[in-house]
Amino acid sequence: MIRKFVGAVAATLAVLAGMWLMIAPFALGTQPENADWTDPTVSEFFTGLGVAVVGLIGLLCFVLAIHEELVVRGLVAVRQRRAEPEPEPVPAPQASSAELASLLAPLVEALRKDLNNSGEHRRNEKASLVRVEENR
Repeated sequence: MIRKFVGAVAATLAVLAGMWLMIAPFALGTQPENADWTDPTVSEFFTGLGVAVVGLIGLLCFVLAIHEELVVRGLVAVRQRRAEPEPEPVPAPQASSAELASLLAPLVEALRKDLNNSGEHRRNEKASLVRVEENR
């Protein structure tokens, strides 16, 4: 447990050191105001950013390890989420077969007419093809 705590402190120090590297050129005046970043400023800033990110990842890992250790020892109780009850499904309105038939009748009639027309169209198309071939 002590090792994990020391690791968390070291990771926190790494985050702070990275943040210092990022702001040092501006705080110490080595970066001129209102000018493009110099090469040392860019180098220090991005090195500090990398150190801070690695330190933050390490800190997160150590904190999670400490929390897990405390749960294993029984010093921290893990709260269980309450299972929310499933909402009751709303029953769909039931239509009688007579209502359903009256609603579907126009659709069925339109499909019947369409099928009859397409068959008639095919017959006319075949006849016109036969006439074209005869003319050749």
